[in-house]
Amino acid sequence: MELHWRAVGEDEPGPKWAGLFAEYWPDYQRWWLQEGEAARPTYWQGRQALTTHMPEIVPLYDRLCELAGGTDLASRFLSFHCPPPYMSACSQAIWPGKEPVLVRNYDYDAKAFDSLVLRTGWQGRNVIGTSDGLWGLVDGMNDAGLAVSLTFGGRRVVGDGFGVPLILRYVLQTCETAEEAGAVLARVPTHMSYNVTVLDAQRHYLTAMMAPDRPASITHAAVATNHQEKVEWSSHARFTATVERERFLLQRLTLHVEPEEKFIGAFLKPPLYSSAFDQGFGTLFTAVYRPRLGEMELRWPKAKWAMRLDDFRDDTRVIYTPEAAGARLPG
Repeated sequence: MELHWRAVGEDEPGPKWAGLFAEYWPDYQRWWLQEGEAARPTYWQGRQALTTHMPEIVPLYDRLCELAGGTDLASRFLSFHCPPPYMSACSQAIWPGKEPVLVRNYDYDAKAFDSLVLRTGWQGRNVIGTSDGLWGLVDGMNDAGLAVSLTFGGRRVVGDGFGVPLILRYVLQTCETAEEAGAVLARVPTHMSYNVTVLDAQRHYLTAMMAPDRPASITHAAVATNHQEKVEWSSHARFTATVERERFLLQRLTLHVEPEEKFIGAFLKPPLYSSAFDQGFGTLFTAVYRPRLGEMELRWPKAKWAMRLDDFRDDTRVIYTPEAAGARLPG
């Protein structure tokens, strides 16, 4: 399987972003309407929710809606308010070395993935990360040295809130420390359960276990997979091996000290790496963030792509994934 990746930078929302939206919108529109138009909030409901919970980025939202053509459906989609349910099966951890590193695997359906790194200077804040929905992010960092990453929380509950990629964008646009990020993650409502791990330039970190039906739990966990305090969706947990992956990472962090490169390399092999591409849970990439240095890397078993926040260049890559095995590789 081929993954065609792009890295695109634009200081202010403009023609590059508008071109990306025009390209991706037909597929996103079908996804957004999969349960029918009436199942999605109105434009006014989405904008009011943004105004209530994330007011600092409302001017940015308005500008993106304009660039997207100003249509009702596109503007409703861009609010990320109460989107259709979706889930992934990811692993993330913080390696506590001299330069702390946030490492994550993103296990998801390649046919529903942007394959896009965005570097933006929106509202005066430089941000780089892996795109979802063309302004949301599944992981990223900003010029204050703050890095964030998400995993699905392993619960079926769906509620009234935002798609978590937009919440990550909001964190990176408005926060500089893990403490500030934790406060945002505790108050902004999410439509499904997610674990968000945060690392800042002062080496402080946290993991927020967010849910639509209960208060967020802000923890000092350095590892997150696809459950929260306990497994609540047993079939999903078994299929994704969430408990086994969590134990594997905790053992690597607590039982012995290993070099950074060896720790990162573990994400490219079982049990963390998944080849379940034909079931929508293959590992599409491993991301490595060194927020104090402003460095981001994407890795695959046979490729590496390094980028810098302060020296970014538009680029493309074609990545060849291993043959799908139909299930998570045995550990």
